[in-house]
Amino acid sequence: MASTTRTQQLWLGRYVDAEWFGELAEQAMATGDRQPLVAAMERYHDLYEDAVLVVDVGGAEFANIGVDTGDPAVVEAVAAARSNRHSTGFPHRLRTWDPDSLMIARPIGSGMQVDGAVLIETSTVQAKRDITDRWALLTLGMWTALALFAGLALALSRWVLRPLERLSQSVATLTDTLPNPVSGPPPTSIMRQYDGPPEVRELARSFDAMAMAVADAVEAQRQLVADTAHAIRNPLAALAIRLESLKPVIPDQSAHSFRRASSQVDRLAAVLDGLLRLAVAETPEGFRPVPHDSDWPSCCDAVRVVADRVEAWGVAFERAGMDVAAVVPDGEVEVAAPEDALMQILDVLLSNSCRYAGAGARTEVRVHGGTRWVTVSVSDDGVGVAEPELDKLTTRFYRGSSATPGGSGLGLPIAAALAQRHQGELTVGLTVPQGLRITVRLPARAS
Repeated sequence: MASTTRTQQLWLGRYVDAEWFGELAEQAMATGDRQPLVAAMERYHDLYEDAVLVVDVGGAEFANIGVDTGDPAVVEAVAAARSNRHSTGFPHRLRTWDPDSLMIARPIGSGMQVDGAVLIETSTVQAKRDITDRWALLTLGMWTALALFAGLALALSRWVLRPLERLSQSVATLTDTLPNPVSGPPPTSIMRQYDGPPEVRELARSFDAMAMAVADAVEAQRQLVADTAHAIRNPLAALAIRLESLKPVIPDQSAHSFRRASSQVDRLAAVLDGLLRLAVAETPEGFRPVPHDSDWPSCCDAVRVVADRVEAWGVAFERAGMDVAAVVPDGEVEVAAPEDALMQILDVLLSNSCRYAGAGARTEVRVHGGTRWVTVSVSDDGVGVAEPELDKLTTRFYRGSSATPGGSGLGLPIAAALAQRHQGELTVGLTVPQGLRITVRLPARAS
């Protein structure tokens, strides 16, 4: 753009000058006095150092200041102007390697009447220097802008990545304070390869390392619970046997205290059993060895399991003065969970309903099958619980304010852990006008 503008400026200025010299030459040829023309040509030459040539209608030299008339290019340009074939458009833009001179020729006269020609030979050195300077300025500006934007981008990237780097350091520091990973290969779900900036890759690796350490720490805590429960069960069983052996020799005045001590031992045994089941239920599949047994199915028919557990609990509900019924669809409803897991969940829910719903209550177990999920709900119209306590019922050792004495507060946490372990969820809600509904949603078996 700069080269084209400068070229057009040079050509247009000299073309206008050639037209002015044509008018002076036309007057000089008409009067025979060349002196004004020659004087103007000399002043022009002194001012711009450009050569000017004027020829008459026959091509003979009429006035000349610095033009080599023997130059073939000059002869060709004059001949083209005299025959009215001269160029009237802008020439191609100047380049640094083009010749150092430019010829502009135009005829003398008006219309089809040609009385001669004027030729101006101008230097392009200054014009090419101006173009070179503009190119250099544009190049310098471009590189300056590029360096500026590169600096801004670098500063911005550092500003964006600095918190990630600090976060990665914090995660690494936190990871160092956690227990070392257990022996053996890490879970394949955590062994990942990442792309992207180094800071982001390092942060991702730090998070993976922290996740492994946290998982191992949680697993160690669960294992501690299980080991402790196992270690306490043996002496507790021995204590129960000793108490049972002392029963015949306990005096009548101490019988009540003896029964209280025996019931406390039984309650402690139930708590330990619940802790063991909870530790097993909360162990994630990805962090424990799971034996693959083709004879042990990983799915079951929810309708059949529900009918079986309702029948098994029927006697207990009848003794408690309650009713229990299964409301299930016809046919099979396959759920992607082992039969043993679904049976444990239903046993917890039916046990809670039988124990806490109250005499005269009715409990219904419903099954609803879908394309993605299978829902099993246990609802009753018993005393229920206060609404603010609903979210706390799946908390370990929590018992509702309206619950009757007994129980360890581990039943619903075990059921919730079992549901979550098999990619499902357990929710607790109220029924209308009163009562409690516990819903378990598990994945449906893929077709």
